[in-house]
Amino acid sequence: MPSMLKSLKLISDPTRLRILMLLEHEGLSVAELQEVLGMGQSRISTQLSQLKTEGLVADARSGKNNIYSCCAEGDLMEVARLAAAEVEEVAADEKALRHLLRKRRDTARAYFDELAGKFGKDYVPGRSWKALAEALIKVLSYRVVADLGAGEGTLSQLLAQRAEKVIAVDLSPKMVEFGQSLALANGLTNLEYRLGDIEEPPIDDETLDLAFLSQALHHAEHPQKALNAAFRMLKPGGRLIVLDLLQHHFEEARELYADRWLGFSESDLAEMLENAGFSHIETVVADQETEVPRFQTLLGIGVKIQLH
Repeated sequence: MPSMLKSLKLISDPTRLRILMLLEHEGLSVAELQEVLGMGQSRISTQLSQLKTEGLVADARSGKNNIYSCCAEGDLMEVARLAAAEVEEVAADEKALRHLLRKRRDTARAYFDELAGKFGKDYVPGRSWKALAEALIKVLSYRVVADLGAGEGTLSQLLAQRAEKVIAVDLSPKMVEFGQSLALANGLTNLEYRLGDIEEPPIDDETLDLAFLSQALHHAEHPQKALNAAFRMLKPGGRLIVLDLLQHHFEEARELYADRWLGFSESDLAEMLENAGFSHIETVVADQETEVPRFQTLLGIGVKIQLH
């Protein structure tokens, strides 16, 4: 039987306590714990080893992974829950865990990921992700769309081929001037450029059917404010699509590209979307560049549900 004194000493460490609270809810692999906690593999493995030695967690083999679960006595877990109330990260861990479990249940996602991995491995003349994306844009119809942080407006111009109205917002007067002149030159009278910040876009509440933040969120001083603003502007039933960088460590991006944030983890983006009020949240790592530093593209989607 585990020593109560040793067990209490172990869970007095906030990291081990956070791990124990997660494993009480669900069996998780080291990789899944990494995603939820945002910590390195070696740190998590060390903490798990200590918890396992004292008999507070157990592991079982599942395919290539060990799945860890809580096996601590009920009396100890009562104390652990009381202590966890004093650790502010625990609430965020619970949100990240809910997001992880939603992904795990999405068996269709695994199937489509496998298909996506095959796309482009064999050369087929004329077939590319770019062509496929443009084809999909042409068949998706929305009435009012906003491209937030639009830059020169390449995406805005593609969207304007199908939407009734596209509003492109950018903080740079030169970008807005250039984009608007390009739209006029191409006869895109339904594309309007507006000067503004993505944290406070010059767009009325509940007027959008679809909003895009494409490689713009990592430039925001306060990303949560940008997502809150998108939620405010969307009609009930409207959708937000976020394309950004997966969290990375390429510090040079701050100077080279004026990046404020070095990308976001899937769980961080999902939590911010949830905090903004979005439902039916999905995230996926959609692409990885082959050139160093091998940036990865993070896709996030959220829906502003209809209130009854």
